[in-house]
Amino acid sequence: MTQTTFLDIFPNKKPILAMLHLKGTDDSDILDRFKRELEIYIKGGVDAVIVENYFGRYHNMEEALRYIQQQQVPVIYGVNCLNSDAMGFELAMRYDAAFIQVDSVVGHVEEKDEDTLQAFFDLYRGRYRGKVIGGVRFKYQPVLSIHSVEEDLRTAMQRCDAICVTQDRTGQETSLEKIIQFRNAIGDFPLIVGAGITPENMAEQFTYADGAIVGSYFKEGHKDEGEVSAEYVAHIVEKVKEIRR
Repeated sequence: MTQTTFLDIFPNKKPILAMLHLKGTDDSDILDRFKRELEIYIKGGVDAVIVENYFGRYHNMEEALRYIQQQQVPVIYGVNCLNSDAMGFELAMRYDAAFIQVDSVVGHVEEKDEDTLQAFFDLYRGRYRGKVIGGVRFKYQPVLSIHSVEEDLRTAMQRCDAICVTQDRTGQETSLEKIIQFRNAIGDFPLIVGAGITPENMAEQFTYADGAIVGSYFKEGHKDEGEVSAEYVAHIVEKVKEIRR
């Protein structure tokens, strides 16, 4: 039997994964806004969504994931529980998420703690049957590694199913130099651009990368605080369809 890879989850090449940041003034507003954004993404043709506590709290993530699961919403979905990777795994298992995102899988802890981190991934990867997107030298994450980027990428490939590459902050374009560096180090292992993709840079970046996570670009002003725009979703989806053709 052929082993399923991260990219096999998606029916299209170069998948677009849209962020659901759970913004709102209270729990009711967060859920209503989540539903509106989810509908825009599905109608717009993204390949998957990621529920994340970027603005919201843990219980807001649970409510959003429960809605997707119980309503059998026709979308591939993942989860990123910021600041608690263990609870990301727990949520993914509880609500049947196809994948989770972990902002850093290597290099963000001191060398003596890498053994503990490996034990953590061994434990949860043994329990969770879905896929893991793992960041390396990821935005906002500390770099405490004593190893080269290439060495850490080799370790990361043992801990996740796709590597995520970003620059230094949310919405910032990921440099082509860094994307190429990662691609050269990991060979044909799946590589996802985690920030800063636009219709203008997509063709060049997708020469090397296998997909993208999109959040800020989809919003008014291309800022994380903005409202999701169906027009901006269409811009990205139309461009990726052109690239696929």
